[in-house]
Amino acid sequence: MFQYTIRRLVSTIPVLIGISLLLFVMLRALPGDPALVLAGQMASPEDIELIRVQLGLDQPIHVQYAKFISRLAVLDLGRSARTQNPVMEEIWARLPNTFLLATTAITLACLLGIPAGIVAAVKPYTKLDYLVTSFSLFGISMPVFWLGLMLVVLFSVTLHWLPAGGIGTWKHVVLPTVTLASFVVAFIARMTRSSMMEVLSQDYITTARSKGLMEKVVIIKHALRNALIPIITVVGLQFGSLLGGAVLTETVFAWPGMGRLIVDSILARDYPMIQGSILIFGLLYILVNLIVDLIYAYVDPRIHYD
Repeated sequence: MFQYTIRRLVSTIPVLIGISLLLFVMLRALPGDPALVLAGQMASPEDIELIRVQLGLDQPIHVQYAKFISRLAVLDLGRSARTQNPVMEEIWARLPNTFLLATTAITLACLLGIPAGIVAAVKPYTKLDYLVTSFSLFGISMPVFWLGLMLVVLFSVTLHWLPAGGIGTWKHVVLPTVTLASFVVAFIARMTRSSMMEVLSQDYITTARSKGLMEKVVIIKHALRNALIPIITVVGLQFGSLLGGAVLTETVFAWPGMGRLIVDSILARDYPMIQGSILIFGLLYILVNLIVDLIYAYVDPRIHYD
């Protein structure tokens, strides 16, 4: 297990280099001059050229990439072209906020989605099953930004129960968490239902029931444990997506996370900040997938990585 973990961590290096190369080329292919955006429309050509030189944009692209990789080797992501602060410093200031939002959202989604999927699988094709399925379809189909705005109108503007945006107390976390979890809970509920129904149709479940075991024991100990692998996969993928894809939710609720940081950086053509943020997201996504693979071995003893 230890050797497997080390191999997976080492294998992230070429993946991150590939991401950085692709991202570097795509950013330079975008229309618009970053120096002009930073200098403003009223700036003189001399000022724009000075900013271009300061950012290193006057050099060939392979020279720019070589310098970027050499800095990356010593964990230096450069300085933001917009704020002149170190990229790593700004990321560390925003990342905990996004991590908090993603963690609370995935926790809420698991607490609601897994029991709902189990109930739907145990009582298939009943009113309860149709109710869970309908809510799942509603959650998947509903635009996140629309739900966020409706929650703000209801709980902030009309009832004055919760703040409409910002960060500070636990009340600020409620609405963005519910908004973000609505999409994920639907996926988890549907996957749990599907996986549980497949396991419940197996012969060993029939054997367990014929032995007179309590239905609760059969469902939790025998069925749920064997149905967890695909559920863990979905939870891991969704958590990774939440870390990098909470842009709309953070924008609606003025949440100072990584999503808003990337949007602001893209609008300002802040290449160092965009590159650093995407690389951090890529690294986090790889680590989440590694953790999911390690959990597989814990849940299913038949899985060995050595």
